[in-house]
Amino acid sequence: MKQINNSTKNLLIYRHAKSDWDADYKDDFFRPLSTRGKNSAKIMGKLLSKSKQVPDLVITSTAIRAKETLKISKKAGNWDCKIKESDILYFQGVNTILNLVKDSSKKYSSIMLVGHEPKLAQIVSSLIGGGDVRLPTAAMARIDFFINDWVDLKQGYGTLRWLLQPSFFMDK
Repeated sequence: MKQINNSTKNLLIYRHAKSDWDADYKDDFFRPLSTRGKNSAKIMGKLLSKSKQVPDLVITSTAIRAKETLKISKKAGNWDCKIKESDILYFQGVNTILNLVKDSSKKYSSIMLVGHEPKLAQIVSSLIGGGDVRLPTAAMARIDFFINDWVDLKQGYGTLRWLLQPSFFMDK
């Protein structure tokens, strides 16, 4: 990886938790979380807090299951961060989503995106320079960048620090 400078920013990618396909909902946008999804969101929220990696800013899809995932995770982990909602994470493609991050203030050293597949896996893959990435429901990845400002975010320049899924932390 080419190092641009010695400042680090990190992007957390968080796929919404498991949704309830049997629930009564108008269309895909309004599909809620399942009980399993709610439990996974709690686990991931606590995990991020315990590891002291709560982001400064969270940008979430406006779809019900993404907002619900964030709400449960934030409450379970007692996160203290700014929240922003954006339709871009549901309706737009990878480049538009990355432009949303690039437009963020450089004051944020850590940003989280809460959204959907396959876009999030495509984002992770493009930012780390390729590879087949899979993000199961409620999985979370952290990518580090050696940049001072989000506007300098470039595909292929990120370092994948970790990719975690809630099943690794659940009591069986």
